[in-house]
Amino acid sequence: MKVLGISGSLRRDSHNAALLRAAALQLPPGVELELWEGLKAVPPYDADDEAEARPRAIRELDAAIRDADAVLIATPEYNHSVPGQLKNALDWISRPLAGNPLRNKPVAVIGASTGLFGAVWAQAEVRKIATAIGANVVDRELPVGQAADAFAEDGRLADDELELVLADLLAELIGDVRGVLAQAA
Repeated sequence: MKVLGISGSLRRDSHNAALLRAAALQLPPGVELELWEGLKAVPPYDADDEAEARPRAIRELDAAIRDADAVLIATPEYNHSVPGQLKNALDWISRPLAGNPLRNKPVAVIGASTGLFGAVWAQAEVRKIATAIGANVVDRELPVGQAADAFAEDGRLADDELELVLADLLAELIGDVRGVLAQAA
């Protein structure tokens, strides 16, 4: 089983990429997390460009989502909302709506920020967007505040309670995948 991890941050030392790596450490045997690192290459959404040919970065993201059994998005929060580049990628991938790769795909959203609130508003916005696109969204959040100090040396979350919340969220996401696979069989 494959979970595609998408970090909404473009920073090289992103706390949200670190959060996805912490999630990968919690996945059970037989489940892998693949980190998609092409967000920076996504051009601004333009319906005129869509009519001609989808940009390479979007074709790669589309293929990565289709190849995955589930998607885990880790988002920072910029100005109390979703980072523009992540929103832009979701806008691109949502078209055409009826056949987009997130339709009926299990998706969970987590987030880390340097502030106290752990990107809760951005997480809510991304869940709302993913729902509008047609994804099967896990209705939970994982707010990791003060992210600069949130990770242990081994890459796991330093707070044991946050580790448990992450484990529960991942179990729900994986359970959603197994439910989808059982229905398809």
